[in-house]
Amino acid sequence: MSFSNFVAPWWFLLLIGVALLTAGYVVAQRIRRKRVLRFTNLELLEKVAPKRERWSRHVPAAFLLAALALLTVALAGPTSEQRVPRNRATVMLVVDVSLSMKATDVKPSRLEAAQVAAKSFAEGLTPGINLGLISFAGSATVLVAPTTDRAAVTQSIDGLKLAQSTATGDALVAAMASIDSFGKVVGGAEGPPPARIVLMTDGKETVGTRKAFDAAEDAKKAGIPISTISFGTEDGVVDIEGRQQSVPVDDDSMKEIAKLSGGEFFKAASAEELRRVYDTLGEQIGYEKKQADASKPWLLLGTMTAMFAAAAALLLGQRLP
Repeated sequence: MSFSNFVAPWWFLLLIGVALLTAGYVVAQRIRRKRVLRFTNLELLEKVAPKRERWSRHVPAAFLLAALALLTVALAGPTSEQRVPRNRATVMLVVDVSLSMKATDVKPSRLEAAQVAAKSFAEGLTPGINLGLISFAGSATVLVAPTTDRAAVTQSIDGLKLAQSTATGDALVAAMASIDSFGKVVGGAEGPPPARIVLMTDGKETVGTRKAFDAAEDAKKAGIPISTISFGTEDGVVDIEGRQQSVPVDDDSMKEIAKLSGGEFFKAASAEELRRVYDTLGEQIGYEKKQADASKPWLLLGTMTAMFAAAAALLLGQRLP
């Protein structure tokens, strides 16, 4: 700990008083010893004073001085970096529902595995996060505007339906628009809450009025990082109108979107990997590191040490120090 980790370091001046008390105790013990040595009646001295002073009689004073030092540290207001739940933030969960999501390379299917993981993500977010949901295929649809109502989001996730095409760029534009509208409503004096887009898709962009890479650059300018999840394997196939069509994941595009927006790229080739990715995102999004008060342990330790001092004094000297 450095002095920059204390709210009120001037309280450490009280340690001067603790040092003076320590010095006073040492001086008092020396004076007491000298007085004992001046005792001329050796026979009586033998009865009233032990031949060797026991160190245990100094224990109460030692505990008391230690307690004063610990309580001084508590008064100085120590702080430490702690992980605390966010009390305001906006997250838009953007889920691909194109036909490729019915591939069964991820059991039972990409879409069903995504629904289970997305619901777990929504339910596990800290209460202060406003979560919205967008589904996209040939177009983007805002299913749930940012809200703390997790039930609304999970119900909409259950209702996701497959459709043709993949308009990734339009989905990102819709997410940014939703974030902007919500921020204007709840911003207040502190400004709009920090925001992030979580994009989960398995394929390459095929249609749309806005290209995904351009939308990612716009997100960067708006300060909205995009966390991309590339979901599926290279071996995915779907049956479209009686024909088998290969639907491999497009990792490269997802990496580029994350890079352009200032976000992170994640790859999930199984339901378990997807769950772990969402767990990681939940930890990153739901919590932040802040300098928080850390005086309670010092206060508790100081109080307990003072109690030990009193107990030792009663046990060894039948009196309080």
